[in-house]
Amino acid sequence: MTRVPNTTDPGAMRGRSAVDETDVGSFRDPSGFVFQRDGIVLRQVNRAFEDRWEDLRSSGVLAALQRENLLVGHEELGPQLAYAPAIAHTVLRPEQLAFVSYPYEWSFSQLKDAALVTLEAQSVAARHGFTLRDASAYNVQLHRGRPVLIDTLSFERAQLDRPWRAYRQFTEHFLAPLALMAHRDVRCGLMLREHLDGIPVDLAATLLPGRTKLDVGLGAHLHAHAAAQRRAMGSASDDDGTRRRRRMGTVRQAALLDSLKRTVEKLTWRATGTDWAGYAEATSYSRAAARSKDEIVRRLLVAAGGNVVFDLGANIGRFSALAASLGRSVVAWDADPGATDIHYRAVRTEGRASVLPLLTDLTNPSPGLGWAHAERRSFIDRSNADVVMALALVHHLSIGRNIRLAMIADLLRRLASRLIIEFIPNADPMAQRLLRTRDDVRPGLTIEGFRAVFATHFEIVDDVPIDESARRLLLMKRR
Repeated sequence: MTRVPNTTDPGAMRGRSAVDETDVGSFRDPSGFVFQRDGIVLRQVNRAFEDRWEDLRSSGVLAALQRENLLVGHEELGPQLAYAPAIAHTVLRPEQLAFVSYPYEWSFSQLKDAALVTLEAQSVAARHGFTLRDASAYNVQLHRGRPVLIDTLSFERAQLDRPWRAYRQFTEHFLAPLALMAHRDVRCGLMLREHLDGIPVDLAATLLPGRTKLDVGLGAHLHAHAAAQRRAMGSASDDDGTRRRRRMGTVRQAALLDSLKRTVEKLTWRATGTDWAGYAEATSYSRAAARSKDEIVRRLLVAAGGNVVFDLGANIGRFSALAASLGRSVVAWDADPGATDIHYRAVRTEGRASVLPLLTDLTNPSPGLGWAHAERRSFIDRSNADVVMALALVHHLSIGRNIRLAMIADLLRRLASRLIIEFIPNADPMAQRLLRTRDDVRPGLTIEGFRAVFATHFEIVDDVPIDESARRLLLMKRR
């Protein structure tokens, strides 16, 4: 959802509004749905879920999950604010997210942390006699530097001696992609963009190296699971392939969760060997030039104002941290899985809750996906940025990917009203590094030509040279 106003006054939201908007991504759940009113994200609980909601609300399980920072907080506003009053029981105002991201935009460590949070939430729920009825990765968001469940209605009273209903979904949304990323290639995480319901267990088992059959956890939860599904083809079976294991007491359920947790925790991937994970340490800046760039970026951020910054080509987050130090909320985008993973782990360790590192290739960003291309919104449609930073980026797009400068300017003006951008001439050492293998690149623009192209969409507010460098930083305002 888009950025929300800082208000908790239900009176400001009375009645249907001209800007009411339902979240298409929540249409599958008959118990309720998400909608937005005047920029505030709300969740309607339907009458069909009334008895289960009152049981859930009075049980103490939600409070326990929120104390453990496993579930987003909420306040109950009552049915008077319902989007669809005829079927409404009540309305919740959840804690507002700064930005909604998707699993195919997460690094390895982000997906792994989200998996562990899901398992811990199931464990806490089980101790209160409840269970997660689904374990979709889309029920998790990265919020304030950590993953947290956002679907309050995913919990229901557990049925004794029944297997975990969401087991198969957990393996397909979390375990299968993590195993492929760890044992095949980290870019297998992008398969989640094609498989919105998770990577099928049989596909994952086929793609994994044969040696993983000897791993106790992967052998049981992926390879044996896939074999059980194949045997069950054409016969009646539960969705999770556990027809022969219907009776599962609390001890066995706890053992299952412990096994899944140990299997996930064992999966590792080191952020080495990717193209740009070490780029921040390999720039052409002298010490004086780096100090000058820091000072100029800080000054231009102050001049630009705003609350939300998109840092495009953020690498491991030097300038994301600078923007966060000024009180900005930062979404730090990069195409390199190694750099993004290093950045996330630093953010997590240092507790920088206002920075969200994410993966995207700007030449092929996340499209609208799912039902009617609207269930998962596109990169551009989700932009809530006031300011875009494009530092040391344009030469990668124009030289490395042969994207026309006018097309880059058009994309950036669609993302935010203000732009801080770095001009890098082709004579720059880092541009020359990209040019070594290219003989089909258009002639490099002068600063005058660069300004002229961007002036089509932007008013140039400031243009500052970086000390001891031919590079320049420009602040622009969308026309």
